Parts: sequence; C-alpha cells; structure tokens
Amino acid sequence: MTGAEAAAEAMRQIEPGVVPVYPITPQTPIVENFALAQAVGKVKTEIITAESEHSVMSAAIGAAAAGTRTMTATSSAGLALMYEILGVASGMRLPIVMNVANRAISAPLNIHCDHSDTIGVRDSGWIQIFCETAQEVYDSTVLAVKLAEHAEVLLPVMVNQDGFITSHLLENTEILPDAAVKSFVGDYRYPYSLFSQDKAVTLGALMLPDSLFETKVAQAEAMQKAGEVYGKVAGELEKITQRKQPKFELFQVDKNTEAVIVTMSSAAGTAKAVAKRLAKKGQKVGVIKIKLFRPFPREELAAVLQNLPDRQAGITKVAVLDRAFSFGSGPALYSEIVQTLHQAKANNNVQSYIFGIGGRDLREVDVKQVYSELLGNNLSQETKYLNLNQ
Repeated sequence: MTGAEAAAEAMRQIEPGVVPVYPITPQTPIVENFALAQAVGKVKTEIITAESEHSVMSAAIGAAAAGTRTMTATSSAGLALMYEILGVASGMRLPIVMNVANRAISAPLNIHCDHSDTIGVRDSGWIQIFCETAQEVYDSTVLAVKLAEHAEVLLPVMVNQDGFITSHLLENTEILPDAAVKSFVGDYRYPYSLFSQDKAVTLGALMLPDSLFETKVAQAEAMQKAGEVYGKVAGELEKITQRKQPKFELFQVDKNTEAVIVTMSSAAGTAKAVAKRLAKKGQKVGVIKIKLFRPFPREELAAVLQNLPDRQAGITKVAVLDRAFSFGSGPALYSEIVQTLHQAKANNNVQSYIFGIGGRDLREVDVKQVYSELLGNNLSQETKYLNLNQ
C-alpha cells in the first residue's frame, strides 16, 4: 500500500470517535481512504467536513476536549492555516493525532515534498515523528495514539511522511489484525472532559503573568517526559509487530565508523543504499535516521556521535541533510545536532547540507558527494546545497 493508505488503514483500525477533514494535496488520499471505510460501515467514526484547515483543527479541539479520541490529517498550506490553533491543542494538552504529508510552503506554489511545513511549526508544542516508509507510517500512527494519550504526556502528535515520495508510493506493508490494534491503543477516557459530570473543568482559560509561565513550564516538562514514554510505548509495540520502533535508527554505525549522514524520512533510504555499497569498498561510513524530532533525543544521540576520549577512533565527521530552510540561521536538524554535540562537549566536524526543496530528487551521486567531502575534509562553515542547478 501507499503511505497514505497505510495511515488510513491505521486510522480505520484505531477507529477514533471524530475525524475532522479538509482536502489538500498530497494528503487527500489519507482522508479519502478513511472516509471510504466509514461510508461502507467499517468504522462508526463521525467525519466532520469543515470549511478550512483552521476549522478542522478547531473541530478537533472541541471533540478532544469533549473526551473523544480525535484524529485528522493535513499538508503544507493546510498546516500553516492551522498554526493559530496548533498552540491551542498543545496548550490545552489535547492528545490529537494528525498525519501530515509533507509538502513545500508557498510562494512560489509547489505541491511536492520538502519539510518546510512541519519544520515551520516545530515549536508549536506538538510531538513530531518522521517516517521513511509506508510501514513506518502505519506503525507510527498506531504508536502515536498511545503516546499522545499517556497520562504523563497528554500532548498532540504529528506523524510525518514525505508527500508523493511516501504518500503515493506503493510498498510492502505488514498490517496487524484489527483486534491487536484495538487492544494496543485501548479504550480512551480523557481525564479532563468538558462533559464530565463528576467534576467541572475549564480548558484554555485566560492566564495572566502570574500563572502562564508556570503552565508553559509544565507543558515543556510533559514534552520531555514524552521522550521517556515513547521508549516504553515503542517497546510494547515492538513485542506485537516484531519490528523496531527506535527514536533514531543507526545504519552501519559503530566504534569504527568515521563519517555519518544524519537525515530524516525517505532520504534515509537513498543514503543507506549508498553507504552500504561504499562499505563494501572499505569506506567506514554510516547513516543516522532521526525518527523522533520532537522531543529531540539529544542525550541518546550524543552518546553515539561524540568522539572517543583519545580522539583516535569513533565518528569524527558528520553531515546533516535538511529538507527545509531556516532563513537567516542554520537549518533545523543541523542546529539540533550542533547543540547536541556542544552539550556533550564533543569535537566532531559537522557539515550542513540542504537538499530536495520542492520535491527535487536526492540522487545517489549527491550522497556519494557528501561522503567524499566528509572523508576528504572538504568542509565549510557555510551550508552547502545538493543537486542545485548552477
């Protein structure tokens, strides 16, 4: 199935109470396939066809606050239109799960993949998971529900896949039995439902300077806690699927590795294919694929990336491949890696690259170029661009 179909199938098995929807390329097949399941009676979910993505997230907040499991999906400008409401969802601690088919943000108008949409909202208080394959989309959607709804988390989650590259590409995907998914996610009761008859609650109230700061600190602590809970929930899912659900994946990375590429989503597949061939020629190269971007697994990554004390072995050269600009500053993933190494007092050489803007391919020759520049110490303090028309 495609990545979009994988997301829709996971949603069907989870069977949320409410799914607000609005179409946008390349996300539309997610809600189309889920709506088809609802139309033929496979789920009893209430689908709300809103007039915009802003209204989609508003409806999702209302449904989640009322105490029902709520999911949705969007992409690009749709996510941007939701921006005002994204912070409401996370600030009210509502465990909404949203699949995102990553697509460039206008202008100029482009319907193909880069990460400018979700990177643009990375500080909106949502947990963010990035997927390489349709299989990861399926597994992560199931995982996201239990993570979001955990009593120590209660935060919304975005499950990201590359638009068209993953969302429309057919791949072999293993699906769990419906009963297994239902058992894993369990029944849900939101502890602060507006419809609770046992206790009155207020959500999203006015907070002045005497209380807002403390509330945001609590939200930040919940986000950090989500990293710990992710490991527990992933472990439970691994027992069912027999597939690893890591915060980040290590490919050909050990104490002898000299150079690694760090990236996210579908680009990791191309990087791993090149690294495998280069390893057969004796080059000590590997790939680190980031899956959990928020909260960022800084401590675990530092333990892998930092050089050994004698500086005679271990990873000494790191290339970070971002699929989005952070205009006026270093790209987002690169900045996270640099901060990770700084806090670990590591002395790695780190090179920033930007690739794949507006759906442009990351070619194998581009990955070979990165490894060649790393191993040849052809590094720069400036961000480099891959497959850029000169």
